[in-house]
Formats: sequence, structure tokens, C-alpha cells
Amino acid sequence: MIEGTELLAPARDLACGRIAVDAGADAVYIGAPRFGARARAGNALEDISALVDYAHQFWARVYVTVNTLLHDNELPEAVDLIVQLHAIGVDAIIIQDVGLLECDLPPIPLIASTQMHNTTPERVRFLEAVGFQRAILARELSLEQIQSIRNATQSIELETFVHGALCVSYSGQCYMSYAIGGRSGNRGDCAQPCRRVYSLVDSRGRVLVADRYLLSLRDMNRVTDLGALLDAGVSSFKIEGRLKDETYVANVVAAYRQALDMAALECGLDRSSSGKTQAAFEPDLRKTFNRGYTGYYLYGQDDSPGAIDSPKMVGEAVGTVVEVEPRTFVMESTATLHRGDGIAFYSASGRLQGTVINQVQSHRRGLRVTPNSLSGIRPGTAIYRNHDHAYLTDIMKSLPVRTIGVRFALGETADGFSLTVEDSDGCTASVVMPMDKTVARKPKQAEDTARAQIAKTGNSIFHAEEVTISWSGSYFLPYSALNALRRLALDALIKARAARRPVLTSVVVKNAVPYTDAKLTYRGNVLNDKARAFYQRHGATQIEPAAESGLDMRQRIIMTTRYCLKRQLGWCPLEANVIHIEEPLSLVDEEGHYYHLSFRCTEWPHQCGMDIVY
Repeated sequence: MIEGTELLAPARDLACGRIAVDAGADAVYIGAPRFGARARAGNALEDISALVDYAHQFWARVYVTVNTLLHDNELPEAVDLIVQLHAIGVDAIIIQDVGLLECDLPPIPLIASTQMHNTTPERVRFLEAVGFQRAILARELSLEQIQSIRNATQSIELETFVHGALCVSYSGQCYMSYAIGGRSGNRGDCAQPCRRVYSLVDSRGRVLVADRYLLSLRDMNRVTDLGALLDAGVSSFKIEGRLKDETYVANVVAAYRQALDMAALECGLDRSSSGKTQAAFEPDLRKTFNRGYTGYYLYGQDDSPGAIDSPKMVGEAVGTVVEVEPRTFVMESTATLHRGDGIAFYSASGRLQGTVINQVQSHRRGLRVTPNSLSGIRPGTAIYRNHDHAYLTDIMKSLPVRTIGVRFALGETADGFSLTVEDSDGCTASVVMPMDKTVARKPKQAEDTARAQIAKTGNSIFHAEEVTISWSGSYFLPYSALNALRRLALDALIKARAARRPVLTSVVVKNAVPYTDAKLTYRGNVLNDKARAFYQRHGATQIEPAAESGLDMRQRIIMTTRYCLKRQLGWCPLEANVIHIEEPLSLVDEEGHYYHLSFRCTEWPHQCGMDIVY
């Protein structure tokens, strides 16, 4: 297991991965060339290898996603890919398809993707028993549920999402994209129908809510909840965003690094990788893409996790329009806006619109703004900034820098000098340099020069915290000798760190531990013969093939959610003063497809929510 807490960051590519490490991530997850749940976020093996080399300098880890369902003819290629990933030093593989456990895998730790529907103590205990090193928990779980999973398991690591975009369905249990267009989220090709416009109708066909983004959720933000999650047994804190850019990664990772360090300190825990990060910018989670934030059921019922007005970033409120001129508008505002900022606003019809600021001037009532377009802007319009050009530009100009603290000890030998260096992890290295000893004419100046020169670690991954000198006399060492000693010592330290870096291995041993269910429907996601054999060995007697095998999804559940539209709209039957609704209710999309809603209405902490039937 990892020792200490882990901040786990997304990497769209090599550049984002390096920035994540520099910003303080203890681990990074990145997409493989194929078979990742974000098909658009695949990476070449050469880039993954380069990221591994970079991260391992800081004892940070790299996990690779091979987490889609696999057809029989794809299993050999997936296994070969995992063998190659193991060979380049990847620390673990994130998988969804249990058919891989029936294959001949290298001794690399396996992480159970959240798409495996990791929601109960029984489910996670089974994953532990069959050889998974870690389970990524469902986003919908409360603290109480996480704690119950921790109490029911032994050594399996628990990872949970703490920030980023939310799927409205339980991960791995969404078949909507596949049902309506053949693009499967479980195969890494979701078309995101949850971010589309729907109307809600009752049993008589009357429209209750028209043309809203009724399945779109806000983004998760648990930056203030890390201590509570630590107490509940979580060891890895995951930021979503394998399609996000460098500024998102730098800003969000830096913010969570600060918060997790404080939470871990209060719990007496260390971080699981090396080094300290310095950032010239102040992290601000309002500045990077979000749809508004939600804690998403961590403490029970959230009032309104839905982002039903728009699936886009609205941004931070910056003022209200008081006057519209031919090319400009005046707004009451105390904010500082800049040319290049993006602004958003809702039109008279309730649609989110946006434009870019070309010029900003002071005005007696606030600001006079010249936008790229005035369309939709009118007096009384609330203005939001969804792209802070100056802030995001500053991030890219002053990206975080990560270094490891070291202490140098400069000494002498019988025929020259020695330099010993020790880092914050207790790794040490020593080098000696035979040379003539020249007595310094100015002892203090010579020693000050030696300390200053040894401390110049330059563009290395180290920074000097202390330089001590132990000589029988005072000597003069030329810059070239001091530089050579320091360079040789740090090179030796890098090798010492590599030799001591914690390396995890894991071998899956086949057993017959009973699975939690004897009957698996298509929602068990069994797409290949090896997955079928896996569940049969663990006691399953009836196994329906996965949706992606070509099932007709009409009249089937295509989405299971913790999110409840009735609660979102203020119609929860468990609360007082609820209006009468003619059920069953249905969603209707812009193409006229109907989706019937079945609600699970139970008191917390039971799992209320809804199922969507195509």
C-alpha cells in the first residue's frame, strides 16, 4: 500500500502530467493509447514513459487507464499493452473489465475503476479478495457509506473523487449514449446526452418543465472536506479532468495540495511523495472551468446538484448592466476586468450566451465595457466572467516548480575533499575529489564562497536547505571544483533515490470467493468470454451479456442515478407542501425520444434517486 496521503491528478497528455507533478500531485493518471474511458485522451507509450521517468524522480506514481469493456478479440491486445506499460515502469493499471483477471498479466497492481460500480462494502470486499490493490469509490457515496466500506475491508486502498465534472448516472451504469446512438460510455465513447436539452412531461403529456438541461449536474468541489474524508478511511484524493488543459491542472492541483497538506497535518499523516511546490500564483477554484459547485451527497441530501440552466461555465458574478449604448454597455461593478476576459449572461429567453471583452474603461456608475458582441445584452442583465484572461495568463507565465530539499556536508579527506548530500527522504550520497589543498588567505570569505557555490543547485530537482563545512583548516576551492563536487553528489543522489523508491508489485491469484450476486443482468457489463468465466468461477449462475453486445435497449433501464429530478425541482414527496404531479413522468429530448422516469423515494441514508428507461 501507499504510505501517507495521495493527491491524484489528471493528465490529458505529457505536458499536463508534468505540470500536475510540479504542482504537487503525488500521483498522476493518464490514458493509454487504447482502451481508456476517455477515448480522446489516449497517449503514446513514449509519452507515458517520459512521464513515468519525470514523476519517479519525486517518488510520485503514474497510473494508466485501460478501463473500458473489451470484446474477445481485443483482450490479447489489451494484455500486450499492459505488459508494455509494466515494462516502462507504470505503477498501476486502472481497469473495468474483469476478463483481464483471467489473463496472464504482469505483476502490476490493479485499480478497480469507478465504472465497476463500487458502492457497497460487499462489492469492495469482493474486489479486495480477488486481488485488486485499490478501489475507486462511486462519487455518490456519503461519508457514512465510505466509512462502512473501510470498516468492512482490510488492506485495499480507497480512492475517491474530490473535484471536477460529474456524470449524472452511477459510473458504469449508464447506457443512454449507447442506446440512442451506439456510442458507449463503457467503451470510452460517450456522446454526453446528459448535457442536452430535455422537457419534462407528466402522464397526460403536459409539459411541466420545458427545454432545460435536466440531466446536467454541477461540478464536484470537496476542497474543504478532505479532513473528513481522511477520517472516513480515504487515502487517495482524485481530481477529475483528463480532457482539461494546463491551467486547470495547475490551478486545481495547487489548491488541493494546500488543502490536503493542512488536513493531513491535523491527522498526523505525511504525503506519499517527495518535494515541495512553489507557485507564484494564488490558487482560485472559481477561475477554472466549472458549472458551479456541489458537495454531491457527501453529507446526505444536496438541495440542488443540478446545473439545469446550462451545461457550460457561467462564471463569477461581476456586475449588472445599467445602460446599453451603440457599441458598449455600462455596468455597476467593483470587479477588475481586462481586455480578453470572457463574459457570460442569460438572454431574455433564458439561454446562456457569451462574448469577449475588447476594451474596459472606468465610468461614474462602474465600468464601460466594449464587447465583441452586444447581442442579448440589455439593462438589468447580470454579467458573469467565465474566463479571467489575466489570471490564466499569469498561471502559464509562472507555472509551479517542485524541488526536493537537501543538506550538504563539505568535508576533507587525506588527499582532497568530500561532499555528502542527504535529502528529505533520508537518501544519502557521497563523493570524493583528490586535489591539492590550498590554504585560504581569507578563511571566512573562502568558506562563504564554498557554501554559496555548493547551494547553487540550478535547474536540478533539488534545493539546498543547509550547507555545512567540516575542515581541519580553511581552504580555497576554485568554482570549478565546487561545481564538480556538487554535480557529482547530486547525480549520485539521484541514483540512490531511484534505488530506494518504493515499488509496488501485485499478482492476481485466482480463487473462488463468492460474488455478491448469482444472477447478472446486462448491467453486470460482461462483454467477453473471459469475464463470463470469471463470474462463473465466483458463483454466478445466470449471466446476461453486456448492452454493448448488441442488446435492444428499448424498455430497459439506461441510467441509474442518485440524482432526483423531483428533489431538484422542489417536488420531493418526502417534504411538506409538495404539488400534486400526474405520474409517471418522462423526459423528452429534442428529437422526440421519450425516457420514462422511475423514482426511488426513501428516507436518507437509503439510496433514493431514479432510473431512466428508454
